[in-house]
Amino acid sequence: MIAIVNGNLYTMSDGIIEDGIILIEDGKIKEIGKNIEIKEDMEIIDAKGLMVTPGIVDGHSHIGIGEEGVGFEGYDYNETSDPITPHLRAIDAIYPCDRAFIQAYQGGITSVVTGPGSANAIGGTFLAMKTYGKRVDDMVIKNPVAMKMAFGENVKRVYKDKGPKTRMAIAAIIRESLYKAIEYSEKKDRGENPPFDMKLEALIPVIKGELIVKAHAHRTDDIFTAIRIAKEFNLKMTLEHCTEGHLIGDEIKEEGFMCILGPNMTSASKYELKNRSYITPRVFYEKGIKFGLMTDNSVIPSPLLPVAAGMAVRSGLDPYEALKAITINNAEITGINDRVGSLEKGKDADIVIWTKNPVLDIDNEAEIVIINGQIVYKNGEDEKEGF
Repeated sequence: MIAIVNGNLYTMSDGIIEDGIILIEDGKIKEIGKNIEIKEDMEIIDAKGLMVTPGIVDGHSHIGIGEEGVGFEGYDYNETSDPITPHLRAIDAIYPCDRAFIQAYQGGITSVVTGPGSANAIGGTFLAMKTYGKRVDDMVIKNPVAMKMAFGENVKRVYKDKGPKTRMAIAAIIRESLYKAIEYSEKKDRGENPPFDMKLEALIPVIKGELIVKAHAHRTDDIFTAIRIAKEFNLKMTLEHCTEGHLIGDEIKEEGFMCILGPNMTSASKYELKNRSYITPRVFYEKGIKFGLMTDNSVIPSPLLPVAAGMAVRSGLDPYEALKAITINNAEITGINDRVGSLEKGKDADIVIWTKNPVLDIDNEAEIVIINGQIVYKNGEDEKEGF
């Protein structure tokens, strides 16, 4: 059993516990609080003067699918043979030995939600996984966690010579696929046994509201199209990127959608990013919209997620809310908060001990990183992977 003692515990669920104690057993948090009995046979980690948080959760990434420092051979997140590929599964492309995973957990990122890119109108399923391990099957938190759909510029650019060339066509082929899935599902329910269709099979959990849709949408028009389709088909949907979301905060609040924002540490590298702003998280918080933050790895490296949260703080977001956006909020929005995102009894023992507040101090470092109750990194003792 491991005991973390004397740390300032940022629980993300029940405030801050100063000089608190966490007991870890069998990969889980056994106890958390003050005045907890410490036994002689426990492995003691003294976190006096240090900040202790749950492991950071990246709510939207492509880590492990587009490998670091590799070209075509490692480029697996966009299957550009067909704009409709709901049957693709990210788990089949994850390479756990990608150095980006080492960079991630050494930077305090212990969980990621990773999946296909945005080349396709319907791209396949995301999964949630830990960042430490050798076999993806053993690293899974939840699979699948969401179905990817994409609106706007990327699909137009990829398929301009062979597929949908307009936003109208993108929305139309998504609708067509959903209508076909409904018809297919209804035939199965009536016992008519339609010919097996793997794409339509993959969409059944979507049209039944059992699987969240991650909707890639940057511009206001694409955000509203995603919302329109979600309402037409009664889909459970989160808005991903939502770059121009600060321009329509009242409308998003009224519609009731949750969002994962970012990546904010980029230039306006394409037209639909021209209104990118660091104020979006603050605006969403002030409007009462539930949001998380992403790296969109490898758009920005995974360890920079706390820095991205810090940029939101610099633009007026409360620091505790910024930390929530990269822990419990991301976990709740992606449906994995039963296991990660906060320091609570019974949850996975994914814990980071920091030298300083990661969203306030650029020179902070992760001193110790624990995943599933195992110490996977100690600053100064393990060789650090740069990025």
